[in-house]
Amino acid sequence: MIGAGPVGLAAAAHLLERGLEPLVLEAGDRPGAAVAQWGHVRLFSPWEYDVDAAGARLLERTGWESPAADELPTGAELVADYLAPLAATPELAPRIHTGTRVVAVTRVGVDKTRGLGREGRPYLVRTVREGAVVDLTARAVIDTSGTWGQRNPLGASGLPAVGESAAERWLVGPLPDVLGRDRARFAGRHTLVVGMGHSAANTLLALTRLQGEEPSTEISWAIRGRSPARLYGGGDSDGLPARGLLGSDLKAAVATGAITLHREVTITELTPVADQIVVRGIGRDQAPLELTVDAVAAATGFRPDLEMLREVRLNLDPGVESPSRLAPLIDPDFHSCGTVPPHGYRELTHPDDGFFLAGMKSYGRAPTFLLATGYEQVRSIAAALAGDTTAADDVQLHLPSTGVCSTDLGERVDAELGFPTGTEHGRSGDELEIQAPAASCCGTAPAEPETAQAGARS
Repeated sequence: MIGAGPVGLAAAAHLLERGLEPLVLEAGDRPGAAVAQWGHVRLFSPWEYDVDAAGARLLERTGWESPAADELPTGAELVADYLAPLAATPELAPRIHTGTRVVAVTRVGVDKTRGLGREGRPYLVRTVREGAVVDLTARAVIDTSGTWGQRNPLGASGLPAVGESAAERWLVGPLPDVLGRDRARFAGRHTLVVGMGHSAANTLLALTRLQGEEPSTEISWAIRGRSPARLYGGGDSDGLPARGLLGSDLKAAVATGAITLHREVTITELTPVADQIVVRGIGRDQAPLELTVDAVAAATGFRPDLEMLREVRLNLDPGVESPSRLAPLIDPDFHSCGTVPPHGYRELTHPDDGFFLAGMKSYGRAPTFLLATGYEQVRSIAAALAGDTTAADDVQLHLPSTGVCSTDLGERVDAELGFPTGTEHGRSGDELEIQAPAASCCGTAPAEPETAQAGARS
């Protein structure tokens, strides 16, 4: 397993139950390191959907008691109350190597171009640990490394805006801790939030709360679409109250002028001027747009890091960048997190046998991932690797019809994200009007704690 996030640890637990030997490689300094980075965010999917069954069985041997099924954990609570204890179990602890970054995966003795004699060869996994290169071999590889840290650019057409790479000082990422450790960066300053997913909404609402305490705080919001109706959602009619409240609160903040909304925005250039950054682009009706701000929260979604897989024969959808059989099931133009059908190892296979993308990374650029979906993926993969195709094909997934995604309730509702680590932002949306609320998802979001979904970015 590459990545010791929720799905990577679940995969290890399922493999152990199947009598197979797992090895989990984690680039961070601890299991769940990526989740810890958005620990202030609250999932709006409850514990019921955040704990893997095989992981729970391992934990129960230690006397662990599952948190209340209907409570909504923060990212920090997910790590402290589930991931850290799971990683510390006698069965998993010796099989997890932290501080170990995977930089390449290939087949032993052959490069990508050689097909003859390729099948059945073990994998060579090149890692870097404390500056030293260490090559490992494995019968199979499950890449659950997620997409956290691979932010989509601010510019249009999938490319960075001019000057974006030089503007890192002013970019705060999608999930800054506005009301906590990062407060001084936003209080009394002007922040531009870019994006139309729940991560953007969480950051925007955290900023409005800060604005209530620090009235000179200024908030701008830029979306590529013509209308934020999809993000506003169904309000009180939403099947997940936390998500519904997120949308209605955001709509009210825009209506009152607490947030200045800029629609149909294409960002073309970022230019530092003294201690601020000037954001230029095209706005509604092709009018020039220029904003001078102190920080930019780029809640533009994520994409997979495929560089380390260049020597693996993959079959990826050219648009979504997920396994080609999975892509039609998760395409965000047609699916929300609540409408993605169950899927297992067959949808996740590639031309190179024994290699799988699972978890958030398997969804490529699609933002509809749910943590519970990842758990079922790796259960199916483990069964297939053990030769139990009957169990591997018996893929089942039971979720609320509205889905489990990200939101932000702050103190008003004891809830917020669902998980990620991920799903995450949904389309920026060109729709003018949404009659029925779309159950869109998000990857991660901020919190007071803020709210997000259970789609893991490990």
